[in-house]
Amino acid sequence: MRHTPVHLKLGGLLALLGLLLIANLLGGAHWLAPHWLMHLFSPPDGSHELLVLQARLPRVICGLLAGIALAIAGIIMQTLCRNPLADPGLLGVNAGASASLVTLSLLPLAAEWGVFWQALPGALLASAGVYLLSRLQQSDGQAPNPTRLLLAGAAISAVLGAYVQARVMLNPQLFDGFRYWMAGSLAGLGWVEVSALWPYLIPAALVLWLMSPSLDLLLLDRNTALSLGANLQRHSAIAWLCATLLCAAATAVVGPLAFVGLAAGHLARAWFPCSLRLLLLGAGLIGALLVLMADLFSRTLLPPRELLTGIMIAALGAPFLYLIARRGNTERGRVS
Repeated sequence: MRHTPVHLKLGGLLALLGLLLIANLLGGAHWLAPHWLMHLFSPPDGSHELLVLQARLPRVICGLLAGIALAIAGIIMQTLCRNPLADPGLLGVNAGASASLVTLSLLPLAAEWGVFWQALPGALLASAGVYLLSRLQQSDGQAPNPTRLLLAGAAISAVLGAYVQARVMLNPQLFDGFRYWMAGSLAGLGWVEVSALWPYLIPAALVLWLMSPSLDLLLLDRNTALSLGANLQRHSAIAWLCATLLCAAATAVVGPLAFVGLAAGHLARAWFPCSLRLLLLGAGLIGALLVLMADLFSRTLLPPRELLTGIMIAALGAPFLYLIARRGNTERGRVS
């Protein structure tokens, strides 16, 4: 796979993504005939098929954008932490966004802010907490230790996860509104959620794209990167902030989807050269594919009932983590 030209890999991912987009539009508890795609942007004429098709379109776009956002955030966090197991969920960002949403949803004025601004404070605070905990008993000027980052993220995720569950279980009204969102779901999403996601995804992804040559130096040894003029602290802070914005926007709209950033980052590194621009492109496409594939399965496996997208992603992600661990053990065995 590594010997395949990069443009063929990207073209194959784009072709597969196009097929999945069509399948998600046509598939569900009620499958539509392909000819209805010709009327996708036609004015509604009252026909059931056209209404179903137009209702599925914003859901598909939300899944596409959320997958791209979580995958890009995953590859950035893996680069900054120098650890292939780094993930928005493992570093506490998703848990912070969830805790912020659960807390601010009880305030009457918070309903006017929009879901992104309700999720952002918790995501930023969780990121700052992970960063500060990882730098305890560490000399000034040193980059955060990757192991401490993951341990701090796991600790904060556990605390915030317990807080979210306690608040939801003690408030029946809050439980009814958040039980599907907490597991991760694309059900019922419309154009309002699309407009709440793309204005933050595009600027953050563009900044990371422009910064990718500088961030490539972070893949090198610290001393080598400093000798080449890399400003590690500033570049890392900006990249971390952009990744946090991506996680907050995606989590606010579709819920805390697990494994997307982790899986997309691993697959992108296995298929593409170690150029961050290529990795961002590859990971974004793979993340969109994973979310759309999981959502298609969740709607078609047990019709007319619908499984939650987050549950399906977790079911697909567990075997993936096992294959990663097995592959790592095999490679270590060959080295020894």
